[in-house]
Amino acid sequence: MPAHLQVTVAAIATPAGRGGIGIIRLSGAEALPIAMQLTCRKAAFSPRTAYLCRWLDADGHCIDEGIVLYFAAPASYTGEDVVELQGHGSQILLQALLERCFALGCVPAAAGEFTRRAVLHGRMDLSQAEGVIACIDAATQRAAKQAQRHLAGEFGDVITRLMDRLMAITAHAEACLDFPEEEIPPLFLDELQQNIHTNLLLPLAAMLCAADFGERLFNGATAVIVGAPNVGKSSLLNVLSGRDRAIVNAQAGTTRDVLEVDFEIHGIPVRLLDTAGLRSSNDAVEQEGVSRAYAQALLADVVLFVADASRADTWTLPEGLSSADIYVINKTDAASDDCLYPDGFLPISVRNRQGIEHLMDAIATRLGDGVCSDEAPLITRARHRDAIKRGRESLQVAVTLLADEATLDLATLQLRCAHAALAEIVGRGDIEHILDRVFSEFCVGK
Repeated sequence: MPAHLQVTVAAIATPAGRGGIGIIRLSGAEALPIAMQLTCRKAAFSPRTAYLCRWLDADGHCIDEGIVLYFAAPASYTGEDVVELQGHGSQILLQALLERCFALGCVPAAAGEFTRRAVLHGRMDLSQAEGVIACIDAATQRAAKQAQRHLAGEFGDVITRLMDRLMAITAHAEACLDFPEEEIPPLFLDELQQNIHTNLLLPLAAMLCAADFGERLFNGATAVIVGAPNVGKSSLLNVLSGRDRAIVNAQAGTTRDVLEVDFEIHGIPVRLLDTAGLRSSNDAVEQEGVSRAYAQALLADVVLFVADASRADTWTLPEGLSSADIYVINKTDAASDDCLYPDGFLPISVRNRQGIEHLMDAIATRLGDGVCSDEAPLITRARHRDAIKRGRESLQVAVTLLADEATLDLATLQLRCAHAALAEIVGRGDIEHILDRVFSEFCVGK
């Protein structure tokens, strides 16, 4: 057993700040004895039974009063004996109680320590552990549902099934190496290649295709509105976000800096940016605003180019902007009936709220919505994407090597490399360095 698992850890498990309830969590072999010392109780607590207790300091004075819950190993969150002390939410009381736990033998828990122990004791795989932090960080209902799928083990199950298929293929290939005197059937290697393509490469390609969208569900996306002055960019930001955030005025050049607002489109967290009107100016402040607009357009996930239906001079991209993702023509309510808009522009009227829903659908589609079913677990972390890409690359090399019986041994090595890459996702093999990276993102107490 690793040395750090031989100690009992403790931490405050609820957020800092004023609240009705505060929780301290203990995990390890000494969790129950320490809880009994805290309460001066002689009889052991029964598992999964709530006890109202007073917690005492070294002099027998009451620190606080609350509920004690004991979860016996291995049927606990961490797989070890776990005790939760549920008291009042005062940070002063919680800290005093925590210090008393340390005095009785606990050590401070590191970030993500409890979930890390759950992984090491087989209570969950590494992808489920990442589902825990995803549940905590989910900013929309759609992201929360996807996080729950990871926490329930659905994503890990998909990866495990792919690993099982890969091991079966590897076993067939290695059987040929183990018995070199046996002649390999002419179609055997072709069948292995087809098996890898159909049962491994195609599913992995589909997962990678949806990876951008899955990561955006949790990390969010950026959309920037650009265009000439007075085409309705600030009005559009206000309408899309549902807030009167930007100043709207008939005077050109009202917006001089980048204005940001957070909202969601189809369950995707989006940071929407309004920018200065793109034009030449002798005003140094406005010039800086235009420069920042171009800079944001280079970095954004979606660039909305907005034009004015009644002003043909706004329909063309300025020289500093090579392209846009969505072309929008606003103020269609004020344009003449015979006005012919450029092809590819989405007509809207911010004033009359016409076409706004279609625009939001277009933004969501551009961000990847619809590439896969919401019922399927998605890649939601860059670590998963990287491991799957490495696994796929090894499989592609293996397919090439399987074309020649003379390179069968090299092909099996690539199959093993692919399996090791996928195993990293669920936390199998030598993963200590991966654990350090994953749990550095956790808060203390989880």
